[in-house]
Amino acid sequence: MLIAGAVWLLGNIFDNLADRGIASGFGFLRSTAGFGISTSLIEFSEASSIGRAFWVGLLNTLLVSAIGIVLSTILGFAIGIARFSSNWLLARLAVIYVETIRNIPLLLQIFFWYFAVLRSLPGPRQSHELGGLFFLNNRGFYTPSLSLDAGGVAILFSVILLAVLAILKRGQKRVVKLCAFLASGLFIFVAVGAEFSLPELKGFNFSGGMVLSPELVALVIALSTYTTAFIAEIVRAGILSVPRGQIEAASTLSLPYRDQMRFVVLPQALRVIVPLLTNQYLNLTKNSSLAAAIAFPDLVSVFAGTVLNITGQAIEIIGITMAVYLTISLSIAFAMNVFNRNTALRGTSP
Repeated sequence: MLIAGAVWLLGNIFDNLADRGIASGFGFLRSTAGFGISTSLIEFSEASSIGRAFWVGLLNTLLVSAIGIVLSTILGFAIGIARFSSNWLLARLAVIYVETIRNIPLLLQIFFWYFAVLRSLPGPRQSHELGGLFFLNNRGFYTPSLSLDAGGVAILFSVILLAVLAILKRGQKRVVKLCAFLASGLFIFVAVGAEFSLPELKGFNFSGGMVLSPELVALVIALSTYTTAFIAEIVRAGILSVPRGQIEAASTLSLPYRDQMRFVVLPQALRVIVPLLTNQYLNLTKNSSLAAAIAFPDLVSVFAGTVLNITGQAIEIIGITMAVYLTISLSIAFAMNVFNRNTALRGTSP
């Protein structure tokens, strides 16, 4: 019955497409895009193909997700641990942050950072300056840039893979040392051969360096701060799961609070934290699709928005978009499951 229902559904779809004169297939990916994209990690112009527009949107989605995951993890652990601080003010501020941020809709927070904060900043001539290297204005966040050729990009990607491998294999000291040695050498090699460009104000705008658009900055800040509140609660739950006797034993040994958390509490709490942390990473990745609300060119905005309106290939485009998000989510879940398995083995080893 399931197979028969699927066959009927597909037949119905193709019949309706034929009646409306809509061609099926993926040939539209080779067509000329005919539109521009404001933020792109690779070269793109109106003469580029729709398939290239897909890669632009995908890379933007991955960029936002990666930055958001890193920032929310760091802030989430910091605020979660701050909930247990002996400093009354710090602990109360952590509580206020969590209860405030997690109860405001994410879309509203994106609008706040984009329209109320970044769009109200002064122009380039009155930019907020930080150390003479970073500039913030209503046109974006300007930073020094690093220029790499294709070989440099490949090496930098290898450094990232080695760092991830070192994290996943943290219990195997030889693997970690080897990865750290190779990553350090490759990073130095890239740094020596790289070309740095600094942003400079020329006329009415900055030239040189790299600019992060207001849309990108607002989206990253909103996603990070929102997810941070949930990760902080996960960290708190993980710490509370550690038997009280373990903490009292660490205190009896006169371990400082920082060492108690580092060597006694967090290694045991991670077995509770990591599975729940995976859900937040998946939510952050999927919530990045809200970028369409502020016109940031992520996968949904570019491919399932602009390209869909131009080509009308709804079934193919929505199917590809869903498959991409499914692949990203399964990849994150797989990596976190490997990390969780290694963490559990280290926690149960003598």
